[in-house]
Amino acid sequence: MKQRAICTIGLLAFGWFAAAAIGSEHIVFSSDRGGTWRIWMVDADGTNLKQLTRQTTDDQDVDPAFSPDGKEILFTSTRGGSTAVWRLTLATGRCRKVCAGDQAEWAPDGGAIAFRRNERILTRNLADGREKTITPMEWPHCSGPSWSPDGKRIAFAARWDAGNAVYLVPADGSAPPTKVYDRKGACEPHWSPDGSRLVYETETHICTIHPDGTKNRLLTYFGGVQRYARYSPDGKVVVFCQGMSERGPWELYTIPATGGTPHRVTEGGSDMYPDWKPR
Repeated sequence: MKQRAICTIGLLAFGWFAAAAIGSEHIVFSSDRGGTWRIWMVDADGTNLKQLTRQTTDDQDVDPAFSPDGKEILFTSTRGGSTAVWRLTLATGRCRKVCAGDQAEWAPDGGAIAFRRNERILTRNLADGREKTITPMEWPHCSGPSWSPDGKRIAFAARWDAGNAVYLVPADGSAPPTKVYDRKGACEPHWSPDGSRLVYETETHICTIHPDGTKNRLLTYFGGVQRYARYSPDGKVVVFCQGMSERGPWELYTIPATGGTPHRVTEGGSDMYPDWKPR
């Protein structure tokens, strides 16, 4: 396996130091290692693997995202017979349905979420349930909303006949989206903690770019397919999932945000959609 050969090099050149440095960080992700897609958590050095959601049905739990205070997790589930956004309280293990939709992410203050429904991006106030569609109604195939750290903008992807592109839109929907980048199947944007960069995926690799579309940089350049990247809370490391092909199976890896050798975090089954627990 090509990616495992890379990881072996990483253990010599980078892996042990990286694992020691970030071992106390926690990553939530979705995995089918138990037979059905559920939400799991692991330390960034690959230890302390723990299953967070459990069901006796074949419903699927994916797309986990930590709340800003680290006490709750949003996730997408098919439990109940329809696709919806759910909310898991870690202290109690209680899961509550929020609304119909998927791919939800928290606002920086924890008071609202951005999510997808019917291929549109919406925001929802969690206190009163008020919703607002912030992408143009005529835009098809919008996905992957990500709230900027200052709460003012939301990054997302849209798919057109010519391919995917990454866009920014004001979080209040007060202006049309502006394009960041539209080449190589760009999608799944996520912000760095300081708001200075976006990490996103192409058809095969992970890249970073400034929100104004400048300084586009390839982060992963090795074999396999890399997906679903996110910055660590301090912005120094990026977690992503990697498969031998687009069909997987997938494993989680970390890599320095400035580039370098990847370190494998998980193996066994397929592990996808990682997110870091805030500090």
